[in-house]
Amino acid sequence: APADAAGPHNDGRRPVEIKLQSAKNRLLVTFDDGRKFSFAAELLRAKAPSADNERRDAQNVTRVPAGRKLVRILGVEPVGNYAIRIKFDDLHKAGIYSWPYLYHLGEHKLSQSKKYILALRARGLSRESRRVSSGAAAVPSAPSPES
Repeated sequence: APADAAGPHNDGRRPVEIKLQSAKNRLLVTFDDGRKFSFAAELLRAKAPSADNERRDAQNVTRVPAGRKLVRILGVEPVGNYAIRIKFDDLHKAGIYSWPYLYHLGEHKLSQSKKYILALRARGLSRESRRVSSGAAAVPSAPSPES
């Protein structure tokens, strides 16, 4: 995970409920301080704390996972008593989302979504999947993963 991924310590806050809303493709996390965060699958996949998302290209620029607009969460499993692993339908399952990381992402999900969209656009990439039907153009879309 990036050095600043966890942000400031979350003072030991822990989730009291983690619920996958398959129909809405969202993960709901309620922490013991009462804060509730609703995460779009796309944001969780784009910000997965894993080596895959930290790879750099030939210009030494961190790669941005494109084409994840329609990614779905297949499952969530505990990792010890400190994190969860989320399995996505693009077969990504390497990211371990610690409690501090999830809390930080929840607190900053709008700014993180905006950074993700801007990074895609700066690289000429799209949120749209490469699996778009023939004849459809994949262009960057304006709405954020949290809209």
